[in-house]
Amino acid sequence: MNTRTALITGAYGFIGRNIARLFGEKGWNVIGMGHGVWLRTEWTKWKIAEWNTCDITIDSLQTYAGDPDVIVHCAGGSSVGFSVSHPAEDFNRTVSSTLAVLEYMRLFNNTAQLIYPSSAAVYGRQDDRQLGEDEPLSPVSPYGYHKKIAEDLCKSYSDNYELRVSIIRFFSLYGEGLRKQLLWEACGKFSRGEEQVMFFGSGEETRDWLHVLDAVKLILLRSESSDRFSIVNGGSGERVTIREILEYMSNEYGAHQSVLFNGVVRKGDPNFYRADTTRAVSLGWKPSVDWRQGVRDYVKWYQGACRG
Repeated sequence: MNTRTALITGAYGFIGRNIARLFGEKGWNVIGMGHGVWLRTEWTKWKIAEWNTCDITIDSLQTYAGDPDVIVHCAGGSSVGFSVSHPAEDFNRTVSSTLAVLEYMRLFNNTAQLIYPSSAAVYGRQDDRQLGEDEPLSPVSPYGYHKKIAEDLCKSYSDNYELRVSIIRFFSLYGEGLRKQLLWEACGKFSRGEEQVMFFGSGEETRDWLHVLDAVKLILLRSESSDRFSIVNGGSGERVTIREILEYMSNEYGAHQSVLFNGVVRKGDPNFYRADTTRAVSLGWKPSVDWRQGVRDYVKWYQGACRG
């Protein structure tokens, strides 16, 4: 049997490198493209056979992509805050790069399958309930709008050019190695040893936390799909308040500091997110890492790798 090839755009990033490692461990030939300066000794540790530092354009895809069986398009904006302060750049990173991948497939490789890791940000502000894939989309940040536009492009190319596309709307991804967002910010604050630690919001906002190891297993599962077009949620289905996870983190960190909230809602932040995972579970997938264990592992990683 010929070795299958996976092209991963944005493979330098947190989710991209974890996808590369899993696909590589499963025997795939993994090609990585995107931003980031890596030594060969570094990217080969993540099972990447070939790494190319470049923008994601039709020209760069023609040059470096080869003839992949699966394209996992992780390149794009990854921060609500950045999208609010730099909307044009976020649009280019997310929408323009997605269009380039789709055009590359249409023109040069229409038998490949595209897996697009999208975001729950496309749902926008919703009530405190589980959100299914058929929910009306109402994004509230440029990041969410741009993800929605990218999804619409995927649907258009699938409908009009018969491309195979699987969209996975991930909720709050986390895991060792993630150096941004809430858990990273919290560990940094706890490390300072202050008696009281302040965070945005009320603390009663909810999130659905999914460990990156479970996320990449869902991506690998979708690489076997024969569907023309599909959308699935990637979440745990569990409701966790921001207060709960931060207080748990404080205890695990050993700081036992008072966690306070300033009541200020940052632009683009929704109050509630919780996934209906019925569709993903029906495909034979389910998350295996409980958020408490995941947080413990994250804190240990931070204290070992980042403190001091």
